[in-house]
Amino acid sequence: MKRILLFLATNVAVLLVISLVFKLLGFEGLLQANGVDLNLGAVLVWAGLIGFSGSIISLLMSKGMAKRSMGVQIITQPSTPFEQWLFGVVERQSQAAGIGMPEVGIFDSPDPNAFATGWNRNAALVAVSTGLLQQMNRDEVEAVVGHEISHVANGDMVTLTLIQGVVNTFVVFLSTIIGHLVDRVIFKNEEGHGIAYFVSSMVAQLLLSVLATMIVMAFSRHREFRADAGGANLTSRRQMASALRALQRVHEPQDLPAGEFAAFGISGGMGDGLKKLFMSHPPLEERIAALEAGR
Repeated sequence: MKRILLFLATNVAVLLVISLVFKLLGFEGLLQANGVDLNLGAVLVWAGLIGFSGSIISLLMSKGMAKRSMGVQIITQPSTPFEQWLFGVVERQSQAAGIGMPEVGIFDSPDPNAFATGWNRNAALVAVSTGLLQQMNRDEVEAVVGHEISHVANGDMVTLTLIQGVVNTFVVFLSTIIGHLVDRVIFKNEEGHGIAYFVSSMVAQLLLSVLATMIVMAFSRHREFRADAGGANLTSRRQMASALRALQRVHEPQDLPAGEFAAFGISGGMGDGLKKLFMSHPPLEERIAALEAGR
């Protein structure tokens, strides 16, 4: 909760500074001189509400949505030796990471995958797929669990959600300004909002969303390196590298739903240049190289 409040306070301060800079530069006066009756402060507040509300609601609902959408079976009372071992691994690693014991679950999927989710680092969910349990040995499964525990301990789900809220805010803010400029300056609409406002603001929102996605994906790739390092600290560098190589041996699994939770599997299909900017996870070769280099 402290992380959320601090992040929100920081971004409110950023929005206020931007509004002040716009006023000092005379941007608001320039808009008014061109017939654009727009209160930038009010637009910033409105954009912030729109930008953050969806992201925060999604975060709060993430654990329940993950359980339902992935069909996660929660282990409440371990009934087999393997469930007892898996439960014990999560319990031991969560204590070592300084977080509350997460819920432990298994979901049916042939792909070797795992994810962590939850709005609170002390009330999270860590789940692994049946495919991962079938295709990796216990050392590798333990490293995967360490990777996910590190996501929780680092607060990655919360931070990613709030970063998404920030970029959403600027997308709404800038697209609103662009829509008003086109409507008032180019099409000379003097009252209300004409069709030019709605079309231009939607087009601007789509284009700006592409740039916003690149920003969010860049952070997502960065957090994977951190989680790999965390998993290595909770187990060993050898185990973490072995788990990543096991993924290479199988295939490149598709991403779990973006923005909902942190997945261990990397995005399907690897590419260079522009395509790489939209990958939520770095290529496995890069992750293994970073791990072996101690980065």
